[in-house]
Amino acid sequence: MVFSSTVFLFYFLPSFLLLYFLAPTQFKNAVALVASIAFYAWGGLSFLALFLVSVVVNFFLIQLMDRAESWQKRIYLISSVVINVAMLFYFKYANFFLENFSAVKTALGGSELTWEKVMLPIGISFFTFEKLTYTIDIYRGVNRPLRSFWDFLLYIMLFPKMIAGPIVRFHEIAGQLTDRRAFDTIDHKLAGMFRFGIGLAKKVLIANVLGQEADRIFGLNPVELSAPLAWLGALSYTFQIYFDFSGYSDMAIGLGRMMGFQFPENFNNPYVSRSITEFWQRWHITLGRWMRDYLYIPLGGNRVKPSRLYINLCTVFILSGFWHGAAWNFVAWGAFHGLFLVLDRLFLLRITSRLGALSLVPTFLVTVVGWVLFRAESLAGAYAYLKQMFGGGMGELPYLNNEFWAVLLLAAVGSFIAAWPPVERWEVSLFSEKLSLPYTAGLTLVTAVLLVLSGGAILGSSFNPFIYFRF
Repeated sequence: MVFSSTVFLFYFLPSFLLLYFLAPTQFKNAVALVASIAFYAWGGLSFLALFLVSVVVNFFLIQLMDRAESWQKRIYLISSVVINVAMLFYFKYANFFLENFSAVKTALGGSELTWEKVMLPIGISFFTFEKLTYTIDIYRGVNRPLRSFWDFLLYIMLFPKMIAGPIVRFHEIAGQLTDRRAFDTIDHKLAGMFRFGIGLAKKVLIANVLGQEADRIFGLNPVELSAPLAWLGALSYTFQIYFDFSGYSDMAIGLGRMMGFQFPENFNNPYVSRSITEFWQRWHITLGRWMRDYLYIPLGGNRVKPSRLYINLCTVFILSGFWHGAAWNFVAWGAFHGLFLVLDRLFLLRITSRLGALSLVPTFLVTVVGWVLFRAESLAGAYAYLKQMFGGGMGELPYLNNEFWAVLLLAAVGSFIAAWPPVERWEVSLFSEKLSLPYTAGLTLVTAVLLVLSGGAILGSSFNPFIYFRF
């Protein structure tokens, strides 16, 4: 079940909010937990038991770790980390390694391997990261462990963030799991509903329209692509993935806020970045912070000699690419960004600082090229597509209706307008905690319009994918 589906919007969400708001304070966690289990079971019932068992095992390992002596703590930590990483490795990467092993074996004259494909549990990458961060933060003494198993289960399974983030670290909402009264206000609920409406509109009214054209162009044989058409497909996907994923994050943050949770921001106008380093401070922020705190810093961070630092950067981003998908094009996408991060450290940041605002253009073009690696079905497909982007003929574009061009223009304006500093400052103040009556009325009206338009678009179209659902 995704947030932009008819089942969620017209049945699940209204029923949940009604029960949640009517429930006494001491029962709100129970309502949220039952709803979260039902939400996951709707799309992943066959994996629900396995998921629950893994949560139980983690809970008791962490309880034992908290009471153990120093050397025993490390044993329990390693056990928890190994169990979680092994689950992720098996379900997400077993097929990848078997396919590659089979290909090598066949190339050497052996017979092709046959095996039953391993199915990927929904959201396994996100909830694995959250189980890891809980375990590691308890080990580091950042927080005391939850004594209630049900509160721990709610932290892992809370449905607004479970399928596609943001990746919420335990210390960010530790207190809110047991007491949300400070955020249980009308202003927070209205601001959360507005945030949800904006996210739904970004996903349905912008990302879906651009996604249809991106899918059509990327589905063509690369030799049929002219350079303009290839660039149009790449740009369509560039804006699609931003409005799709940031829209989903907005919906998750909005839902959390309606429930009294304050989730961390996940996007901050990434396409106004003036370097790839800045891009990764603005794109999928919670993943970037996770990689920094649990991979990059333990590898030595900035405290090592330059050659080791560059290796660490590339390692972290190759792993980041591999986290996104079990295919070589994702590895290449991670390595591509890692390379530009190294180049930033070597000399690019000095150049972009001299270019000022103009550096936005080359940074955006590098990002677009990277998204081709991300979107292509294979590394060979990405190479063929990029070849047409930079070496294809200047053929005419096919006829595209006015809706597509209007949405593409809207997406471009929405992506770049924050390069003007007053806009970014206005965005920060948009969801203030204290709302005046006129401001509240305006928010309510805009939310109602966005929800009606988005609901109509969902009912009128069968095209409603979600890019990060498979991660």
